[in-house]
Amino acid sequence: MSDQIDQLLSLKTWAIVGLSNNSERAAYGVAKLLIEKGHTVIPVHPKSESVHGQTGFAKLSDIPVSVDVVDIFVNSALAGAVVDEAIAIGAKGVWLQLDVIDASAVTRAHDAGLLAVMNHCPAIEYRKRA
Repeated sequence: MSDQIDQLLSLKTWAIVGLSNNSERAAYGVAKLLIEKGHTVIPVHPKSESVHGQTGFAKLSDIPVSVDVVDIFVNSALAGAVVDEAIAIGAKGVWLQLDVIDASAVTRAHDAGLLAVMNHCPAIEYRKRA
């Protein structure tokens, strides 16, 4: 697992599904940290809000650039559909956040050749590596 985490953290363009301007939500702080670590962050939320100065999109398929990692901050029941979208857009990996659990979606991601991490947080993983 640690190897896949390191590989994902080395990728630069992250679409964060569930990211909004609500500074009380974990996604907001994680996005800020990823930007500070040199990643490009693309907010994905039905409201298409710009967050941390980054243009937002309603869905992954609306993003006009290649996405390396799809970071999933949605309810576990919705995560599988997001993983399927990540596969469809050609992402290199998916990251299911803490408490976002969908083992069959992770299996589908692996079967499609994507890196996949579940029930971890990139901000915590960065702190472990500091």
